[in-house]
This record gives sequence, C-alpha cells and structure tokens, in this order.
Amino acid sequence: MDFTDFFYLCSQIMDFKVVHIEETDSTNRWLRELTQRNGSLVSRDVIDTEEPSLCVVADYQTAGKGCGTNSWESERGKNLTFSLLFHPDDIPASGQFRISEAVSVALCQTLASYIYNKVEIKWPNDIYVGDKKICGILIENRLQGSIIKDSIVGIGLNVNQAVFLSDAPNPVSLLQLLGHEIDREALLQRFLKALDDAFAMTAEELSAAYHQKLYRQDGYYDYQDASGVFKAKLLDVLIDGRLVLLDTDGKARYYAFKEVSFII
Repeated sequence: MDFTDFFYLCSQIMDFKVVHIEETDSTNRWLRELTQRNGSLVSRDVIDTEEPSLCVVADYQTAGKGCGTNSWESERGKNLTFSLLFHPDDIPASGQFRISEAVSVALCQTLASYIYNKVEIKWPNDIYVGDKKICGILIENRLQGSIIKDSIVGIGLNVNQAVFLSDAPNPVSLLQLLGHEIDREALLQRFLKALDDAFAMTAEELSAAYHQKLYRQDGYYDYQDASGVFKAKLLDVLIDGRLVLLDTDGKARYYAFKEVSFII
C-alpha cells in the first residue's frame, strides 16, 4: 500500500503528530507497517517515524478490529477510528497494563465532559455508558528485553453514528445520547490532552483513577469462564491487569484477559 494515496492532512496536536487519512483497512496495521518500513513510503518531512508520538485518524476502516476475532462497526465519516504510536520511556514490560489504564481513564474523562451519563471502564478497557459500549481499545506493545519499545493503541469511539447494523449486542454513540452531532476533531483534541494528563499521573494515582471508574463495582453479577456461568462481585484489578472476582462461595477467582466474560 502507498500511504501517500490516502494522506490529506497532517497537523500537530499536543505531543502527537496527527495524520488524517481517508481510508485504510486498519489504523493499527497502518502504523505497524509504517514503523516496520521506517517511513520509506512517506516523505519524512511529512511523517517522521522518529517522532516520539504519532496519531493516525481514518474516516473509514474497511477491516476495523476489536480484541481477538471481534470486528468494529463504524459508518464512514461518522466516528473516531484512530491509532496512536508512542514510545514509553518509563514503563517496564511488567507494568504495561499502565498503558491500558491511562487510555481508559483519559477516554472516560473526555466523554464525561460531553455527557451527564456515568462513563465506566469494563475490564480491561472497554468504555461503557450504562450497559452499552461506546468505545473499544486494542493495544499492541512491542517489547525489547524488559522494556516496552513502542506501543500502538487502536481506538474506536462511536460519535455521530445514528444506527448500528451489525449484530453487536449493545453499541451506543454520543449522537444517540445527546441528540446532536459532535465535532470529531475537537473531541480528538480533548482526548489527547486528557491522555497527556493521565500519563503525567503517578502509577498510584492512575491506578486509583482506573479503579474508581470500573464497571460493576457494586454487587454480584453473572460471569462466565471455562467452567460455566457463576455469580461474583468485582474485587480488584491487579497491577499486571488480572481481574479478581469474589464468587458467592467467598472464593477469589483470578483471570487474565479473555479468560472470563461479562454476561450483560
């Protein structure tokens, strides 16, 4: 793919160089290929892969991905589908969940500035309004020894889409919540500022902010793991990102990502 075919705007917002493209299959793959080719397909006075941070925003993704085999439905030109590339300089591989915490907290804070509804984080990093999903996050970290060499964070945020046609069970958009469209560029700028603020927090402050925004903090709910459906309450999320649930027998259950699902 020739990146210059799609390039039409590049600007600087906060510490991110922001690149707008019309269409791609996946903004995560777009950035990953860019870094692998060291910018050889793009004029380096436009995009420099030595920049500390890049943000690529697509009006449309033909194969937008969620976690695992999940896809992401997004109407052309209506939502924010973008990926961030940055190079953490103070986060060891063992602490990579901090990136998920920072992105999730920043998204919650950004959305809370638009709506009165409670915005929460469904572990590990889906963003929910009530029992409906407004945003998904896909994080790919590349490690070098005991440190994170770079991180690509893909974000799909439902902004101005009025109708969802896929079989996704519970999508919602800002338009549906507010009754009017939102300026997507202004929304992106707010998020990047909030992300900058989140990464400025200490690890303890960030963890506390993440825990305060967790979905289903109170009471017992249905979950499902390899053994079947059970009731439990959310007890904790550990520093390595594992979820801790307390079942009705008083037993603590520990789960890594994809080992348990929320029944909604």
